[in-house]
Amino acid sequence: MNVTELLADLRSQHEAATARAGELQGQIDHLTAALAETEARLTELDIARKVIAEAAPAATEPDPPQTETSTAYQAIVNAFNQHASQVFRARELHELLDLPTDEASVNITRSRLARLLRQGFLTQPGRGRYQKRT
Repeated sequence: MNVTELLADLRSQHEAATARAGELQGQIDHLTAALAETEARLTELDIARKVIAEAAPAATEPDPPQTETSTAYQAIVNAFNQHASQVFRARELHELLDLPTDEASVNITRSRLARLLRQGFLTQPGRGRYQKRT
């Protein structure tokens, strides 16, 4: 390759690099403008949120509705929390909580106690006896 060809090749590479730099600068300009627009929109949204939050009364989210099952479990857990060292049979727990002591009701509580045992909240120091895990 002679010097003339080398200079022509360098000029060609320079023109290509200049064109690419122009393209990239165009993309930078476009992205800079898009970024400025987006940041302005974010500022507007932030201001709107603050204004609405100040103008709106403080809203409290309602508690989820309590179901009979959740309140039954809560009553059982509360009883064990209040009497942490005491061992209960299902029927004794019913008597403590003033629940019906018919066999069907006690059997439901036995299944709830078994679930609490599996979940690790209770221990079973003897057959049919339950105590809070310490």
